[in-house]
Amino acid sequence: MAENSSIWQGELVRLRPVQPSDWLKFHKDGMDSEIARLNDAVYGPRSEEGTRRWTEAEAERGWNGDTVRLSIENAAGEFAGSISTDKCDPRNGTFSYGISIFREHWRKGYAGDSIRIVLRYFFEELRYQKANAHVYSYNEASISLHRNLGFQEEGRMRNMIYTQGSYHDLLLFGITGEEYKKISEPPEALRFLLI
Repeated sequence: MAENSSIWQGELVRLRPVQPSDWLKFHKDGMDSEIARLNDAVYGPRSEEGTRRWTEAEAERGWNGDTVRLSIENAAGEFAGSISTDKCDPRNGTFSYGISIFREHWRKGYAGDSIRIVLRYFFEELRYQKANAHVYSYNEASISLHRNLGFQEEGRMRNMIYTQGSYHDLLLFGITGEEYKKISEPPEALRFLLI
Protein backbone atom coordinates (compact mmCIF):
# COMPACT_ATOMS: atom_id res chain seq x y z
CA MET A 1 0.00 0.00 0.00
CA ALA A 2 2.85 2.38 -0.69
CA GLU A 3 0.78 4.65 -2.95
CA ASN A 4 -1.15 7.25 -0.93
CA SER A 5 -3.97 7.85 -3.39
CA SER A 6 -6.35 8.26 -0.45
CA ILE A 7 -5.85 9.99 2.87
CA TRP A 8 -7.34 6.85 4.42
CA GLN A 9 -4.53 4.66 3.11
CA GLY A 10 -1.17 4.26 4.81
CA GLU A 11 1.90 2.19 4.10
CA LEU A 12 0.42 -1.03 5.54
CA VAL A 13 -3.31 -0.51 6.03
CA ARG A 14 -6.33 1.40 4.88
CA LEU A 15 -9.17 2.62 7.06
CA ARG A 16 -12.72 1.98 5.88
CA PRO A 17 -16.22 2.24 7.33
CA VAL A 18 -17.42 -0.55 9.59
CA GLN A 19 -19.50 -3.02 7.59
CA PRO A 20 -22.19 -5.33 8.99
CA SER A 21 -20.13 -8.29 7.74
CA ASP A 22 -17.37 -7.34 10.25
CA TRP A 23 -19.47 -8.73 13.12
CA LEU A 24 -17.85 -12.18 13.36
CA LYS A 25 -14.31 -10.80 13.83
CA PHE A 26 -15.61 -8.28 16.39
CA HIS A 27 -17.36 -11.14 18.20
CA LYS A 28 -14.23 -13.32 18.30
CA ASP A 29 -12.15 -10.34 19.49
CA GLY A 30 -14.71 -9.58 22.21
CA MET A 31 -14.33 -13.08 23.63
CA ASP A 32 -10.55 -12.65 24.18
CA SER A 33 -10.08 -11.52 27.80
CA GLU A 34 -6.47 -10.41 27.30
CA ILE A 35 -7.47 -8.09 24.46
CA ALA A 36 -10.44 -6.83 26.48
CA ARG A 37 -8.10 -5.88 29.36
CA LEU A 38 -5.73 -4.06 27.02
CA ASN A 39 -8.54 -2.11 25.33
CA ASP A 40 -10.97 -1.37 28.13
CA ALA A 41 -12.28 -3.98 30.56
CA VAL A 42 -13.54 -7.55 30.66
CA TYR A 43 -17.31 -7.52 30.26
CA GLY A 44 -19.81 -10.35 30.29
CA PRO A 45 -20.09 -12.39 27.10
CA ARG A 46 -22.28 -11.05 24.32
CA SER A 47 -24.38 -13.27 22.08
CA GLU A 48 -23.60 -13.56 18.39
CA GLU A 49 -26.88 -11.81 17.65
CA GLY A 50 -25.95 -9.01 20.08
CA THR A 51 -22.60 -8.51 18.34
CA ARG A 52 -24.32 -8.61 14.96
CA ARG A 53 -26.76 -5.87 16.04
CA TRP A 54 -23.94 -3.78 17.58
CA THR A 55 -21.90 -4.00 14.36
CA GLU A 56 -24.92 -3.06 12.25
CA ALA A 57 -25.52 -0.05 14.52
CA GLU A 58 -21.85 1.02 14.19
CA ALA A 59 -22.06 0.68 10.40
CA GLU A 60 -25.30 2.68 10.34
CA ARG A 61 -24.01 5.38 12.71
CA GLY A 62 -20.92 6.29 10.68
CA TRP A 63 -19.58 9.74 11.53
CA ASN A 64 -21.07 11.65 14.45
CA GLY A 65 -19.39 15.00 14.09
CA ASP A 66 -15.72 14.02 14.18
CA THR A 67 -16.37 10.89 16.26
CA VAL A 68 -16.20 7.65 14.29
CA ARG A 69 -15.21 3.98 14.44
CA LEU A 70 -13.33 2.74 11.36
CA SER A 71 -12.26 -0.77 10.39
CA ILE A 72 -8.59 -1.45 9.65
CA GLU A 73 -7.82 -3.51 6.57
CA ASN A 74 -4.36 -4.76 5.58
CA ALA A 75 -2.91 -4.88 2.04
CA ALA A 76 -4.43 -8.34 1.51
CA GLY A 77 -7.89 -6.95 2.31
CA GLU A 78 -8.09 -8.73 5.67
CA PHE A 79 -10.07 -7.04 8.46
CA ALA A 80 -7.34 -6.54 11.08
CA GLY A 81 -8.93 -4.37 13.80
CA SER A 82 -10.55 -1.01 14.40
CA ILE A 83 -9.75 2.52 15.47
CA SER A 84 -12.21 5.02 16.91
CA THR A 85 -12.07 8.70 17.77
CA ASP A 86 -13.80 10.28 20.75
CA LYS A 87 -13.75 13.31 23.02
CA CYS A 88 -13.51 15.44 19.86
CA ASP A 89 -13.47 19.13 20.81
CA PRO A 90 -13.31 21.26 17.64
CA ARG A 91 -13.37 24.50 19.65
CA ASN A 92 -10.12 23.67 21.45
CA GLY A 93 -8.79 21.36 18.73
CA THR A 94 -8.30 18.25 20.87
CA PHE A 95 -9.37 14.64 20.40
CA SER A 96 -8.69 11.15 21.70
CA TYR A 97 -8.76 7.76 20.05
CA GLY A 98 -8.70 4.07 20.83
CA ILE A 99 -7.34 1.24 18.73
CA SER A 100 -7.65 -2.54 18.77
CA ILE A 101 -5.75 -4.92 16.53
CA PHE A 102 -6.95 -8.51 16.33
CA ARG A 103 -4.48 -10.95 17.92
CA GLU A 104 -3.45 -12.65 14.66
CA HIS A 105 -2.34 -9.24 13.33
CA TRP A 106 -0.25 -8.10 16.31
CA ARG A 107 3.32 -6.86 15.77
CA LYS A 108 2.89 -6.14 12.06
CA GLY A 109 2.89 -2.34 12.25
CA TYR A 110 -0.85 -1.99 11.67
CA ALA A 111 -1.55 -0.02 14.86
CA GLY A 112 1.12 2.60 14.19
CA ASP A 113 0.08 2.99 10.55
CA SER A 114 -3.59 3.37 11.54
CA ILE A 115 -2.78 5.99 14.17
CA ARG A 116 -0.66 7.95 11.67
CA ILE A 117 -3.60 7.99 9.22
CA VAL A 118 -5.95 9.35 11.90
CA LEU A 119 -3.40 11.96 13.00
CA ARG A 120 -2.88 13.04 9.39
CA TYR A 121 -6.63 13.48 8.87
CA PHE A 122 -7.31 15.32 12.12
CA PHE A 123 -4.23 17.57 11.94
CA GLU A 124 -4.09 18.25 8.20
CA GLU A 125 -7.78 18.27 7.25
CA LEU A 126 -9.79 19.17 10.36
CA ARG A 127 -7.34 21.65 11.95
CA TYR A 128 -7.14 19.84 15.28
CA GLN A 129 -4.00 20.72 17.24
CA LYS A 130 -3.65 17.94 19.83
CA ALA A 131 -4.27 14.18 20.07
CA ASN A 132 -4.54 12.40 23.41
CA ALA A 133 -4.23 8.71 24.20
CA HIS A 134 -4.86 6.88 27.46
CA VAL A 135 -2.77 3.75 28.00
CA TYR A 136 -2.90 1.30 30.90
CA SER A 137 0.44 0.94 32.69
CA TYR A 138 0.51 -2.81 32.05
CA ASN A 139 0.19 -2.36 28.28
CA GLU A 140 3.91 -2.20 27.47
CA ALA A 141 3.37 -2.63 23.73
CA SER A 142 1.06 0.42 23.56
CA ILE A 143 3.42 2.51 25.71
CA SER A 144 6.31 1.70 23.38
CA LEU A 145 4.17 2.34 20.28
CA HIS A 146 3.10 5.80 21.45
CA ARG A 147 6.63 6.80 22.41
CA ASN A 148 7.88 5.64 19.00
CA LEU A 149 5.15 7.68 17.27
CA GLY A 150 6.40 10.83 19.02
CA PHE A 151 3.80 11.08 21.77
CA GLN A 152 4.89 12.58 25.08
CA GLU A 153 3.90 11.06 28.40
CA GLU A 154 2.01 13.92 30.03
CA GLY A 155 0.79 12.36 33.21
CA ARG A 156 -0.08 9.34 35.28
CA MET A 157 -3.28 8.72 37.16
CA ARG A 158 -2.53 6.24 39.92
CA ASN A 159 -4.66 3.17 40.68
CA MET A 160 -7.28 3.93 38.04
CA ILE A 161 -7.73 0.46 36.56
CA TYR A 162 -8.61 -2.72 38.43
CA THR A 163 -8.09 -6.04 36.67
CA GLN A 164 -6.84 -9.52 37.56
CA GLY A 165 -6.91 -8.66 41.26
CA SER A 166 -4.67 -5.56 41.09
CA TYR A 167 -4.88 -1.82 40.59
CA HIS A 168 -2.92 -0.22 37.75
CA ASP A 169 -2.11 3.32 36.65
CA LEU A 170 -3.51 5.11 33.62
CA LEU A 171 -0.85 6.90 31.54
CA LEU A 172 -1.75 10.03 29.59
CA PHE A 173 0.02 10.55 26.27
CA GLY A 174 -0.29 13.50 23.89
CA ILE A 175 1.08 14.82 20.64
CA THR A 176 0.58 18.35 19.31
CA GLY A 177 0.15 19.35 15.69
CA GLU A 178 3.62 20.92 15.73
CA GLU A 179 5.19 17.71 17.09
CA TYR A 180 3.29 15.67 14.51
CA LYS A 181 4.50 17.93 11.70
CA LYS A 182 8.13 17.47 12.74
CA ILE A 183 7.90 13.67 12.65
CA SER A 184 5.68 13.46 9.54
CA GLU A 185 7.84 15.65 7.29
CA PRO A 186 10.58 13.86 5.36
CA PRO A 187 14.16 14.78 6.26
CA GLU A 188 15.51 17.81 4.36
CA ALA A 189 17.81 15.57 2.30
CA LEU A 190 14.80 13.64 0.91
CA ARG A 191 12.43 16.54 0.19
CA PHE A 192 13.81 17.19 -3.31
CA LEU A 193 12.86 13.62 -4.28
CA LEU A 194 9.20 14.26 -3.43
CA ILE A 195 8.79 17.33 -5.65
